[in-house]
Amino acid sequence: MNQQELEKYLWGAATALRGTIDAGDYKQFIFPLLFFKRISDVYDEEYQNALAESGGDVEYAEFAENHHFQIPEGAHWNDVRETTVNVGLALQDAMREIEKANPETLHGIFGDASWTNKDRLSDEILISLIEHFSQHKLTLANVPDDQLGNAYEYLIKEFADDSGHTAAEFYTNRTVVKLMTMIMDPQPGESVYDPTCGSGGLLLNCALHLKEEGKEYRTLKLYGQEINLITSAIARMNMFMHGIEEFSIVRGDTLVQPAFLENDELKKFNIILANPPYSIRAWDRKSFENDPYGRNIWGTPPQGCADYAFQQHMQMSLDDENGRAISLWPHGILFRDSEAAMRRKMIEADLVECVIGLGPNLFYNSPMEACLLITRTKKEESKRGKILFINAVNEVRQEKNMGYLDDLNINKIFAAYREFKDQENFAALASIDDVMEKQGNLSINLYVRAEQYDENGAQSFEAAYRDWEASSQKLKSSMNELFQVLGAQ
Repeated sequence: MNQQELEKYLWGAATALRGTIDAGDYKQFIFPLLFFKRISDVYDEEYQNALAESGGDVEYAEFAENHHFQIPEGAHWNDVRETTVNVGLALQDAMREIEKANPETLHGIFGDASWTNKDRLSDEILISLIEHFSQHKLTLANVPDDQLGNAYEYLIKEFADDSGHTAAEFYTNRTVVKLMTMIMDPQPGESVYDPTCGSGGLLLNCALHLKEEGKEYRTLKLYGQEINLITSAIARMNMFMHGIEEFSIVRGDTLVQPAFLENDELKKFNIILANPPYSIRAWDRKSFENDPYGRNIWGTPPQGCADYAFQQHMQMSLDDENGRAISLWPHGILFRDSEAAMRRKMIEADLVECVIGLGPNLFYNSPMEACLLITRTKKEESKRGKILFINAVNEVRQEKNMGYLDDLNINKIFAAYREFKDQENFAALASIDDVMEKQGNLSINLYVRAEQYDENGAQSFEAAYRDWEASSQKLKSSMNELFQVLGAQ
């Protein structure tokens, strides 16, 4: 199969669930099935290779050393395929046995989908799904890691498109991910961390970026934490599907119980990339006031918005020598009064290297404008005491309800970041004193106006029309959400 055929084949599995399962729940059934089929087929492939290598020695072919993962007797895809009654139970049992047989790597990887709920998944539907996946062998020879990994990412996006707002928790706009990775410039052997990793796209992209550059990507150490069980399982499967084996992704609440510790302190990382859940209200502010890990270095954020709790967690998790972080936020983090004191402390400590303003619709199914906040524990000598502001609001291409960065946009923004100097209507270098004179307000328009304005601050007709179009889209989106809420009541 070529890439397009593979993607069509995998997406075809989701069509079997239409009408019986909500679109937002496809992922918790399709991904585990795909992974189960993949590891079963690869096990058979490894078995045949070992058999040929040993001249037909069956015992040798079964040695654990010849296999990525162990498939216990009775827990293979083919065993489940032969089942015609209580298929969900057979699937569930096989998946649990595989997890038990691979405790170091696959514990909990299949998630907690209710395979035995026959009201949602009848034997007929499950048999149809299994037969669909059985049409092709997903061996490494037939479908290499790169090809399957790309198809897996395609599925993640398709499920996001299909399920609407429920996608935000596990999908970050991949064109923004590419820009974030280029700016962070991961190097072989470095440690990379995402405190709210979703389906693992930011972490994975760092490894793939190195691979594309022809550098050793397997020495990159990837760490992630994700609060949602099925999403954390999807992230782990995502790594394996791409052929990445050196990683640690842990399920849990980063603010309440950070997963990565050393000597009872937060583990330090070279690079942090994150797209945290923004402005969450339900978080434990009380315990953060007396945080055992000392993460409230700038203060305690307001109850209604945990953004600076995540930002401080990231800062405390950075390596003291060459730590660098990039996070995707709504613009509010740059200027809200309720966080002004914390923001000023961050600026005064000379941690902020660059702020990049992006356009609307880059967050999944949200018209909100996005920005990138880049911090470093130790800036280069030439950058100390300065912050670069890039106004890239016009660099976003709008398509339906989503915004994208083309390669041209990405390269223009990246070049401005690398040059680190003034660029008319696009980038401005400000001193920390300049910023503090504005009470620590990091709003990009205070420092650089995009080219849509003339010297008198008047907006061009084209820009005004674009803004009108964007606001119409926002209104339409808001009205649709309102109708959905009213319809659900």
